[in-house]
Amino acid sequence: MSVELLVWRAADHLSRDQARAVYLAVKDAPPSTGPAPDFARELPGQIRIFRDQVLVGMDLDTMDEMSAKVFAVAKANGLVCYDPQRDLVHNPGPLGVYPGMQLHTGDGMIVTDPDLGLIHDALATLSPQNPFSALVNFGMHFIQVSPVEGGYELEYKEGTMASALVPELAEVQRAFEEYATGGRGFTKLLKPA
Repeated sequence: MSVELLVWRAADHLSRDQARAVYLAVKDAPPSTGPAPDFARELPGQIRIFRDQVLVGMDLDTMDEMSAKVFAVAKANGLVCYDPQRDLVHNPGPLGVYPGMQLHTGDGMIVTDPDLGLIHDALATLSPQNPFSALVNFGMHFIQVSPVEGGYELEYKEGTMASALVPELAEVQRAFEEYATGGRGFTKLLKPA
C-alpha cells in the first residue's frame, strides 16, 4: 500500500477544504508533460507532476521519514503540502515564535516549525489511532495533550510538570496556539503534577 502528499505553491493560506479540493482535482487528472516545477527535484519518493503541483508517493514503511523530508522541502520553499491520509494542510505560515519547535502526533507525524493552522487542525485528529499531540521546544519546554474520559489531559513542562483535565477541544486548541505564540495564560488551568 502507498500513501501520498501533494505539494504546490499557493498565493494564499489554504484551509483543509481548499487543499483537499486541489488534491481531489489533481489526483484524477492525467500527469503533465511539461517541465516540472523547480522544487520537484528536491522532493524524495516517487513524484508525478501535474502542472504546478507535485504528487509525492511513498510506501507505508517509509511514510514517517519521507513525509518529514517532504514537509521540510515544502517549508524551505514556501509551499503548501496536503496530507490526504490525515486530511491536514501544511501552510508556509503563520508560524509560532520558537524557531525549531516541533509538532509530534501519536500517529507518527513530526513537523518542524509547524504553522498555527496545522497545529489547530492536528489537535482535531486526536483519537485512539492518534493518542497524543505535543509541541516541543527541546531543552526548554513543551505542551502535550491526550484524550481521556471526560475530555483531554493537558500537560505542560517548563522546569516542573503541571497538568489539567480540559473538557473541550477548543480550550486545548487555544492553549496550544497560546503556547506556540509565546503566551502562558493557559497555565492558569494547570496544577503541579
